[in-house]
Amino acid sequence: MAKLIVDGKEIEVAPELTLLQACEQAGAEVPRFCFHERLSVAGNCRMCLVEVKGGPPKPTASCAMAVRDLRPGPNGEPPVVLTNSPMVKKAREGVMEFLLINHPLDCPICDQGGECDLQDQAVAYGLAGSRFSENKRAVEDKNLGPLVKTAMTRCIHCTRCVRFTTEVAGITEMGLISRGEDAEITSYLERALTSELQGNVIDLCPVGALTSKPYAFHARPWELTKTESIDVMDALGSAIRVDSRGREVMRVLPRLNEAVNEEWISDKTRFIWDGLKTQRLDRPYVKENGRFRAVSWSEAFAAVKARVAGTAPARMGAIAGDLASVEEMYALKGLMTALGVTSIDGRQDGTKLHPKFGRASYVFNSTIAGIEAADAVLIVGADPRHEAAVLNARLRKTWRASGGKLKVYVIGAPIDLTYPTIHLGDGPDALRNLDAEVVAALSAAQKPLVIVGQGPLLRRDGLALLSLAAEVACRVGAVKDGWNGFSVLHTAAARVGALDIGLVPEEGGRDVEAMIEASVEGDLDVLFLLGADEFGAGHLGPKTFVVYIGSHGDTGAHRADVILPGAAYTEKSGTYVNTEGRVQLGQRATFPPGEAKEDWAVLRALSEVLGKKLPYDSLAALRAALYAEVPHLAALDEAPENDAAAIAALAGIGGAIEPVPFLPAIADFYLTNPIARASKVMAECSALAHGTRQAAAE
Repeated sequence: MAKLIVDGKEIEVAPELTLLQACEQAGAEVPRFCFHERLSVAGNCRMCLVEVKGGPPKPTASCAMAVRDLRPGPNGEPPVVLTNSPMVKKAREGVMEFLLINHPLDCPICDQGGECDLQDQAVAYGLAGSRFSENKRAVEDKNLGPLVKTAMTRCIHCTRCVRFTTEVAGITEMGLISRGEDAEITSYLERALTSELQGNVIDLCPVGALTSKPYAFHARPWELTKTESIDVMDALGSAIRVDSRGREVMRVLPRLNEAVNEEWISDKTRFIWDGLKTQRLDRPYVKENGRFRAVSWSEAFAAVKARVAGTAPARMGAIAGDLASVEEMYALKGLMTALGVTSIDGRQDGTKLHPKFGRASYVFNSTIAGIEAADAVLIVGADPRHEAAVLNARLRKTWRASGGKLKVYVIGAPIDLTYPTIHLGDGPDALRNLDAEVVAALSAAQKPLVIVGQGPLLRRDGLALLSLAAEVACRVGAVKDGWNGFSVLHTAAARVGALDIGLVPEEGGRDVEAMIEASVEGDLDVLFLLGADEFGAGHLGPKTFVVYIGSHGDTGAHRADVILPGAAYTEKSGTYVNTEGRVQLGQRATFPPGEAKEDWAVLRALSEVLGKKLPYDSLAALRAALYAEVPHLAALDEAPENDAAAIAALAGIGGAIEPVPFLPAIADFYLTNPIARASKVMAECSALAHGTRQAAAE
């Protein structure tokens, strides 16, 4: 540790820290525009100037000097740093005056108004006027795509956006061109950005140069109610803040969570909000003669009761979707158990994961933050860039921290993960017959990481492939004392929670695939869908009576005979378990539209009509019953360590494997769920992404 004196206060800090970080640890506030803790140091803005005693007779950029670079006093005294001396005050006023020479005075119409670093620091550190009377320069706006709006005349050339896209997102599509007064930030060749993380430059921009295009001119920050919640667009459980006005969600922003998403979120997470208000189910419906008729709740429940009453439990089933919370899945399971139904499944994608193999067999055991400790990576049938964009950024961060030495081996379809990878093959043979050099490299690593995607697990031989991956992980030392690198990457927010509560077929019950087959053959009379839309509802037989409980009019609702409107993830308080097994709580930001209710409440009311009343009348009572049955769900924001012995047992299962290439689990990153498919912004992004890929192929 190094000692220094900041504004008369002596502190000890790590020598590798910058002066700016050291001053903040001492409680001093240092303004900045270009510096960011997660980006490289640029030293562009000069707003963070401080005075260093014994140093050069001029202010020093505190972001660009490390504590170790300071010289002690003549008698060995600790270095002295001043953050509020007359020299520093005058220097900051000069810097601010220069920054405002060309900055337009359009704060009343700027979307950054009220959240602008330049506004705040101009008030705190600037002068009351300017000595410059020359004309301000103007810069042409750039078209960065449907997500990021530009007003480049406001740009102060901090280059945060350039460093983020290059270093974190891994795309070299932005940069600064020209020099002096002609310098400007632009995308190369005037093309739209292609990263799935590009929306984060909106948060990084300290002025109004880069703002949200879908949110433009919609609201001011002081009009919005802020609610801390959890994202469900993928299985990471990123920490988010939902900003709403009245009953409408206006935007979604990231929250800091070092263990999961740091401070980044994917574009789907950020811009999905317009899909929350379109294609909504806001009242119960019953299908009569092929057409839906709006009915009361009692009529809808009566229609369900009439059909269930004369149906044997063996001829009924239930499927839970990707966005369901643990509470409503627990209520669904309770209702089906009370009815004697054994055909229940929370794995609508058909994955062969099962709780009977142990929790370690279906979670990301290394944890997301643990990726940074890995020194060799094997990816089996996964596409982290599109299945978990923020997790992929963590992998890239680990690769950069290693100086480019981290070896990332990939088995599956060739993909661009924004960092160098070594492609070993596209199917099971590459996994079964791993090259000796690869085995040696993984075995020599202290903490090898094996990431298993959902693509291989959705096949008929998915269990055998999971077993093979577990066997490889054990063979190369990915599972050992102090380290469990066998990690399953999920794509659905509800999947781990469903497995935790045992929402899988009971003895003699059918899974999703078997339920579809039974429906086609006329052996499935009633099917309950809890927000399930991606399992192939269009393939169900015409005689199956479908009850759909959900928020959007997607494929499940189209096939339904009775629709019971539920709540979207921003409209209910619910528990979600992310891919690493971390239990998280999402909070309600707005209320469901019309007559829609929270899904667990719909199931509770339906159970009473069916004569199988569930034993709880409130969400608190439901959670009490849930925690009593599955105790680890009560430990919020913890990723418990799982028994690694389950992986060794899994490795011994074996089974026949088909020599067919692995297919990606996600065909379109932007259209993976009903909310995304209802979003106009996501449709634009999808069309742009497909056009870009087609152009690249040609």
